[in-house]
Amino acid sequence: MLNLKTQNYNSNLKSRDVKARAYQFSLDIIRFINDLPNKRAFWAIGDQLIRSATSIGANMIEAQSSSSRREFIKFYEISLKSANEAIYWLSLLRDSYPELKLKSEKLIKENSEICKMLGSSILTLKGKNKF
Repeated sequence: MLNLKTQNYNSNLKSRDVKARAYQFSLDIIRFINDLPNKRAFWAIGDQLIRSATSIGANMIEAQSSSSRREFIKFYEISLKSANEAIYWLSLLRDSYPELKLKSEKLIKENSEICKMLGSSILTLKGKNKF
């Protein structure tokens, strides 16, 4: 039987599970892109944004079937790169279309937190996380 964890969405506590947050972020990006104005520039940026944002979680899931620790770390590094790319596309949307500023900033903030979690995970995996 499939073991799924449920999250109480009424809680003010954010999930510490980076995979769950990346998945929710992907869903939020899909909804955000579907609400973009139907203009050519938004098609191109939206396409790039959805590819980079959904790649974050996809690479973490792919890491689970890695054949080595080194390969596992590489997939997490790719996830971090995709997260940084998504921030770029969100920033372009925020700065080019004032009506998107509030929603873009909310998504950028969440993605920045995911980046920090990924970065910390990578440092820990590499044995470089010394406090």
